[in-house]
Amino acid sequence: MNMFQRIASVTTIAAATVLFAPPFTPSFAAAEQGGRYWVPTTTYPAVYQPPMTYPARYQPRVAERAAAPRRATKHSKAITHGRERSLLTANARLAPDAKAHRLVLQVNTNDPAAMNLTLNNATNVAQYYKDLGEKVKIEVVTFGPGLHMLRDDTSPVKARIEEMMLSTPEVSFKACGNTRERMHKAENKDIAILPQAEVVKSGVVRVMELQEKGWSYVKP
Repeated sequence: MNMFQRIASVTTIAAATVLFAPPFTPSFAAAEQGGRYWVPTTTYPAVYQPPMTYPARYQPRVAERAAAPRRATKHSKAITHGRERSLLTANARLAPDAKAHRLVLQVNTNDPAAMNLTLNNATNVAQYYKDLGEKVKIEVVTFGPGLHMLRDDTSPVKARIEEMMLSTPEVSFKACGNTRERMHKAENKDIAILPQAEVVKSGVVRVMELQEKGWSYVKP
């Protein structure tokens, strides 16, 4: 084969390559630009982009913030303090005074020595708690022959009771109404009671009821 035949053969092969090459295959001349190979790029259609997520340290801790206690402000502290004071005041009104002492003394004999002993005990107890700054209530209950202690016409301690009512107001006196009624019938006259004393229906019942309420009981 001579040179002309070789050139024609090469030309034919090159033409056939160009003719039958697929349309999407780039030619060597188009593939080479500026001394480097050109890489075709592909444009994709827009697709759904998921929402942007943040690292764990940037995400809000809703559960922790909900569980954390709210910072107390001056206003909230004042409201809480006021409620606590109101509750304490209400409880103090309902609860009995822990330092309130109560004593009932019984006199049922017509004996001046026993009557004076009763007044001595009442005065000493009242002074004792007065020195401590604590409250005390003392009640002297008379019945039976002991009613003479509070009778205006027969009391051997009348003057002393009048004095005690001024100096020791913590002490009060009760006279049995049943005993007074019996003496009225027996003596056929009115039985006057000292103005410092109060008449109750029954002296024994009075002592019993005071004990049931927690009063201390002493019989001189």
